[in-house]
Amino acid sequence: MTNTNNLIELLPRADRQRLRAAGDAVDMTLAEVLSEAGRPTRHVYFPMEGFVSLISRVDAHPGLEVGMVGREGMLGVHVALGVAIAPLHAVVQGPGTAWRIAAAPFRRELARSAPLQRSLARYVNVLMAQLAGSAACLRFHLIGPRLARWLLMSQDRAQADHFHMTHEFLAYMLGVRRVGVTAAAGVLQTSGLIEYHRGELRVVDRPGLEAAACSCYLADRRIYGLSIGRTPGPAIDLS
Repeated sequence: MTNTNNLIELLPRADRQRLRAAGDAVDMTLAEVLSEAGRPTRHVYFPMEGFVSLISRVDAHPGLEVGMVGREGMLGVHVALGVAIAPLHAVVQGPGTAWRIAAAPFRRELARSAPLQRSLARYVNVLMAQLAGSAACLRFHLIGPRLARWLLMSQDRAQADHFHMTHEFLAYMLGVRRVGVTAAAGVLQTSGLIEYHRGELRVVDRPGLEAAACSCYLADRRIYGLSIGRTPGPAIDLS
């Protein structure tokens, strides 16, 4: 496992060192809330391990995951656009580490680093595509392929075959009833693609899971590769 963040590592050495000097490495713990929709953003995060779910909430509903941020990206990119208020709820779903930078020092470094500006402009394009794709995926794709896609995205960012995942949590993330997730996960397990027992999930057959996933998974990786120059999934390159 490589303990780096793609956006930071792609910067020229001097820019990379200045950005790192502006912040510090912190642990992200499971279920930790890193930002709340409608609240001012105090810090931005560049995950190096683990991943964060971006959740949209409507009225009294529990919320729906519309995006995911891991070592391929950044949490708080709206700050780079001059917006202080977070548009989405951000919760750690895969524990790990991140480079955390307070909003003011980050804005100062952004102002002096043209490479960072270009990198984040491209990442905004990636995130917009991911958010739009999530809406279309929810409308047109069945639970099974959506679940396979979500597991692949999680594995890419966790960089591990094994992680903790409950049916209740998956239903919450996918915006469906628990019984639907249970049935879909059962099919993946019977097909030999995953193993699941008491909240512990292991990906057994990665190529098979990719074949079972909806087209949105490859579309996400393709837009990231075209925009950033790397892909977030281990099937191609995470180094």
